[in-house]
Amino acid sequence: MSSTHDSDLKIDDIEKRENAAVPADAHYDPKFVQKTLRMVDWRMLPLLGLLYAVALIDRTNLGIARTAGMQQDLRLDIGDRYSIASMIYFVPYIIFQIPSNLILRRMGSRLFLTICVVGWGAAQLGMGFVPNWGLLCVCRVLLGIFEAGFFPALVFIITTWYKRHEVQKRLAAFYLFSIVIGGFSSILAYGITFMDGSGGIAGWAWIFILEGIVTILLGILAWLFVPDFPDKSRFLNPEQRTMILARIEADRSDSVPDPMTWSKFFNAFFDPFTWSFAIMFLSSTMPAYAVGFFATIIIHGMGYTEAMAFILTAFPFVAAAISCFFFAWLADKTRKRAVWLAAQNVICIAGLLATGYASQPGVRYFGLFLTNMGASGCVPGVLAYHSNNITKQSKRAVSTAVIIAMGGVGGIFATTVYRQADYPKYIPGIWATIACQLTMLILLSINSFVYYTRNKQAREGKRVLEDTPGFLYTI
Repeated sequence: MSSTHDSDLKIDDIEKRENAAVPADAHYDPKFVQKTLRMVDWRMLPLLGLLYAVALIDRTNLGIARTAGMQQDLRLDIGDRYSIASMIYFVPYIIFQIPSNLILRRMGSRLFLTICVVGWGAAQLGMGFVPNWGLLCVCRVLLGIFEAGFFPALVFIITTWYKRHEVQKRLAAFYLFSIVIGGFSSILAYGITFMDGSGGIAGWAWIFILEGIVTILLGILAWLFVPDFPDKSRFLNPEQRTMILARIEADRSDSVPDPMTWSKFFNAFFDPFTWSFAIMFLSSTMPAYAVGFFATIIIHGMGYTEAMAFILTAFPFVAAAISCFFFAWLADKTRKRAVWLAAQNVICIAGLLATGYASQPGVRYFGLFLTNMGASGCVPGVLAYHSNNITKQSKRAVSTAVIIAMGGVGGIFATTVYRQADYPKYIPGIWATIACQLTMLILLSINSFVYYTRNKQAREGKRVLEDTPGFLYTI
């Protein structure tokens, strides 16, 4: 067969993908497709969102407990103890990301996620009984170990169920659910502090104890209801499962997992795009963690009372949830990623400048709204952008783990540049966060240029992208 004919076939594949919005769906009743997708949505997204909300609360409630009296009891005001206790969680969180994702398929999502949730719930519970700063750090290390595989597993599982331009709304939906609940955790924690002295236990310790118990109970719920991968799912009938797999195969040709090899591992690990997305994810999580760990402290430093600081912490998260879903809907609707991520970077920068440099507390507080709105939407946005532009589940497992591990580096960055010495405005931390946003804008520009160029070559029959004929990058 001639090379010219090969090129014509490649161009035909591309045109079929571009012109047929739902090629695999055409064989099924649209009502059947929509009903099945709704079943998947309701079975998966609320529960995973709730579990991730608990994960966010358990990793970031240190700032709330500090304001509630832990600082005095454990002497976290000495040197950089608070920053170290916050940061040390991320070391095992980063180290165990890739190994966790590699065993996820072998172990199965239900067992894997249950072990993660119950394990970090026990670590959270233990934090309520620590007598000193050193043991607090030990519990934070255990928390990082058990949470390490959780978020990449969630992203991996969700992205195997949907077509590329359906993913960001779903990622945003479970993330939205988590940040709303996480935002109101400060008010819940404030209520728990009224248990101060009950059973001879301090109010801040009760925050860890009660939230740890809830987490362990949710681990049991995960065992009962968390869905597995599409090819292993049991809550769908055979026709529904076949339809889901056919949609994924038509969309990106990776409905069936391909075996992992060392060659595939290293190709995915050293792919420049893996690290481009990883640095973008770091740049997104850095301000999100900064708000999570320091919002209550910053608000308290504006002159608000302790009680008011707890209450006011919640509302920037509500705004972030609305913004997050709006941009996710816009991205899926337009089938564009980079431009909407860039818009959120600009919003985040504006918020950081307002919080850092405005003189009026109300304006500084409004800056936290903008910062959280810009940062939070980028977290699912970067993950969707990445998942749209790869095929093969082996590559998805490795690259997703690397990217989310770099999110842990963003957590380390946030907890170390917002230093106690810079309280209450944390100006060096503000500028470090702005630098992350500018870095992300540069990477978005580079990715867009390279993707555009390669798509043009693929349309001309000069290149096959991701070893998948007809595949085009999402820009």
